Amino acid sequence: MKQGNILSTIPADLPEELSELLVHNSNLRIERIVSRGHRSDEGFWYDQDEDEWVLLLHGSARLQFEDKVLTISAGDHILIPAHTRHRVCWTDPDVESIWLAIFSKEPLR
Repeated sequence: MKQGNILSTIPADLPEELSELLVHNSNLRIERIVSRGHRSDEGFWYDQDEDEWVLLLHGSARLQFEDKVLTISAGDHILIPAHTRHRVCWTDPDVESIWLAIFSKEPLR
């Protein structure tokens, strides 16, 4: 058995975005990501081999895709198919943005 609280144990000082692997197997991984004013480096784009389903549990953020920018708030979720170029262009600098990210080598529906 493995137990925890996704909203707790957040360091007061976050010089870099925090990414923690919660569970995984050969086809799937689930991560907690904590941002506080963090964003992707200029010119950097994610282009992943896996589908990613992400849920913003707390805070707010903006995700940039090649053709649009989405503003998301706590409770919003999005499915990002494999090889969809995207980046985090803003997260709230005053509160933690807490993400639950599920990555799958098999297509998610």
